[in-house]
Amino acid sequence: MLSRDELREQLVQTRIAGDVATSRENNLDHYSSLANGDAYYALGLTFDQPWSYRDILALMAKSAGVVADPSHRWGQDTIDPELTIDAIDAMAERIAAVLARPGARVLIATGHPTGLLAVHLPLAALCVAEGARLLTPGEGWTYAGSGFGRPRRIRYLQDVAMLDDKGALVHTHDADPMRHMLGELDGDLPDLVIADHGWAGAAGEAGVPTVAFADCNDPGLFVGEAEGKIDVVVPLDDNVLPRYYAPLTDRLVTRVSQALPV
Repeated sequence: MLSRDELREQLVQTRIAGDVATSRENNLDHYSSLANGDAYYALGLTFDQPWSYRDILALMAKSAGVVADPSHRWGQDTIDPELTIDAIDAMAERIAAVLARPGARVLIATGHPTGLLAVHLPLAALCVAEGARLLTPGEGWTYAGSGFGRPRRIRYLQDVAMLDDKGALVHTHDADPMRHMLGELDGDLPDLVIADHGWAGAAGEAGVPTVAFADCNDPGLFVGEAEGKIDVVVPLDDNVLPRYYAPLTDRLVTRVSQALPV
């Protein structure tokens, strides 16, 4: 496992954190859309209080490390690698606390099969190795997703849920698949959901303990964390080359293993 300083440098070099690819314009547009009540950016969550554009920007500066200055409207935006590492360690503690229970039931899902799947697959393997049961509800369920109305279907790869579109694994923000999966469990909810995008939001909204990964243009999950519906959100660029996530994933898996009782 890399030291904290080495991991921070790697996160910045690969643009998982530091100066990220997500533009300032894109970030602010999403913050404004969420403040204006656009459910797409809430990622399956509802909120207990109104969140203004300025409130969301201030939260994202605190939780993800974006530029706090509201007059900075164009160009580069940032994720603080220190916040990323802190959140990875906090996520490890939550996962370890669940895996320490005999027969823990875990559900893992990703809306970023071209990126974050590289993180979720080792987590799935770790959960199985520690005796957890990975749940796979809803396999094969099809609906008209947000991808231009084309049918999308829940598919599992090594017990990680994703969506496919006529054989291609697809990116999604949709919350409907997780809502269906939890509904199929008929009240027998998981002990933990590890996810991102609408998969995480819908789980948190349903009251399931949830840890999540989110980019700095996905403010909904950070608002959910601030309101206590999501346990931990790790800020990171959620679609860099999969191999770049290896050191981050190694720290997460190692920290979970170290936190488990011997």
